[in-house]
Amino acid sequence: MIPVSCTQIAEAIGGELVGVDPAAVVDAGVEIDSRQIVAGGLFVALVGENVDGHEYVPAATAAGATVSITTRPVEGSPCIVVADAQKALGELARFVIAQLPDLTVIGLTGSQGKTSTKDLIAQLLQPHGATVAPIGSFNNELGHPLTALQADENTRYLVAEMGARHVGDITYLCRITPPKVGLVLNVGYSHIGEFGSRDAIAAAKGEMIEAVLPGGTAVLNAEDPRVAAMASRTKETVVTWGDAPDANVRATGIELDALGRAGFTLQLGGEEHPVQLQPIGEHQVANALAAAAAVQAVGLTPAQIADGLNAATAVSKARMELTQRSDDVTIINDAYNANPDSVRAALKSLVAIGRSRGARTWAVLGEMLELGDTSTEEHDSVGRLAVRLDVNRLVAVGEGARPIHLGASLEGSWGNESAYVATIEDALELLRAELKPGDLVLVKSSKAAGLRRLADALLEEASQ
Repeated sequence: MIPVSCTQIAEAIGGELVGVDPAAVVDAGVEIDSRQIVAGGLFVALVGENVDGHEYVPAATAAGATVSITTRPVEGSPCIVVADAQKALGELARFVIAQLPDLTVIGLTGSQGKTSTKDLIAQLLQPHGATVAPIGSFNNELGHPLTALQADENTRYLVAEMGARHVGDITYLCRITPPKVGLVLNVGYSHIGEFGSRDAIAAAKGEMIEAVLPGGTAVLNAEDPRVAAMASRTKETVVTWGDAPDANVRATGIELDALGRAGFTLQLGGEEHPVQLQPIGEHQVANALAAAAAVQAVGLTPAQIADGLNAATAVSKARMELTQRSDDVTIINDAYNANPDSVRAALKSLVAIGRSRGARTWAVLGEMLELGDTSTEEHDSVGRLAVRLDVNRLVAVGEGARPIHLGASLEGSWGNESAYVATIEDALELLRAELKPGDLVLVKSSKAAGLRRLADALLEEASQ
């Protein structure tokens, strides 16, 4: 973060200085967790359902915080008092980004693949200039400004992953970090329960393209009609990627190795370069093409992009994270989150890896949340797909995932290969009893369904 005086902060966020030296400087970052504060930092006291950040202001002050942003004065602690601390955090990030004219913002959104693509873009850019990117999925009204505030005078690139649950969310986030490059990956079913339809999701995701700065570039998925149509929402340069013959960035000759990693020939800028990805799954090809198109827009050459893709690794945890236990059982932990499209992609990767290894495949699936009226249909469809792909064993965990089991059972080609269990503990008991050396196990669910805990337990057991 750039050094900012308390007077500058108060003016930027419309706050009142209470017990503060106006000339005091914040130069050690911004935190919403008082335990992370270091001397010279700024603490933002947020009020949640179960926690009131104002209770931790004294601890932040004792830890060396220059000042805290609060909605009421806290005795004995320097504060900048505002009406809404969360909005103030966004306004502060907007102010800091505006002080960095040499910073290039690459914004991206989509229904799935955001975090993996963000990780690829960041790794492609890092050799060519100091780069800031979110940790994990810091992509909402809290994580986004906290990430932006990490940028300073030396930062050349900011990779801004942006999520949305409502129309207007991405417009708000882009106001904080106006993108020079705006990338939309896809329009799927994630959060359809909130939006009501895929067209409404497209309207929200397209806010990214409308926010692209003059002279910037919109990067669009040529294979997704709703995304391709967003070209009409900007007057700036449009670059496309995908399988479409007229796409600007394409992949040919895609092949998977024994670990499910895709190799292909990257075609862009009139050049061809071989690429062997390290992250698992054929769906990573689309993420790689999107990342390639985005970084080409800021000046990287095709050769630099291909070299970067070959070197890039999986960064964020619990996203197609493959680990082989000491007993020769292999776990694919993809339990960070789930929606119908990402589950389908994970199942296809599971089967491809299993086929290459001659392994028995297990799909342990929990509920996909926020699907609204489509929930039963989408869960049923996933169960039927598991049968059609010839997954050897399917375990649906939790009441919300029961339609996965029912769909598989009704598909007609299975006997007792599908099972339903009510709890994570029940799933763990079943797997303990039936897993054999050489088995390959995919664990996937929405974050709130909690199957990451199951994946962790499966990995811990072999090390005990």
